[in-house]
Amino acid sequence: MKRLLWFVVAGGTGFTIDAGLTHLLLALTSIGPFAARVPAIMVAMTATWFLNRKFTFGRSSASLVTEGFRYWAVGITAALLNYAVYSALIYRLPELQPVAAIVFASLAAMAYSFFGYSRFVFRR
Repeated sequence: MKRLLWFVVAGGTGFTIDAGLTHLLLALTSIGPFAARVPAIMVAMTATWFLNRKFTFGRSSASLVTEGFRYWAVGITAALLNYAVYSALIYRLPELQPVAAIVFASLAAMAYSFFGYSRFVFRR
């Protein structure tokens, strides 16, 4: 239960970074909602790696480089799932606010990433 709670905290932090940075990029630049997600996801993934490594799962038995590669492999595929859901929602429901689409997309990717991180990245 403690692990799941920390995963939610790390994910919530990542979500806040992702949504906040996406919102800022949309408000302060001329890039669109699709391009704004790319740097936002990258910054959020970096933050969640550190939080998950420190509080949720602990260090794996693998080297930092191997652990980092595995984390990014799971994270990238989770981000692709997240981005696909986000894009589909924005495309199909153009009246939907981008941050609302991020909520649904993030929930879809959350289950996938928990399984991948706990079984593939931080296994002992």
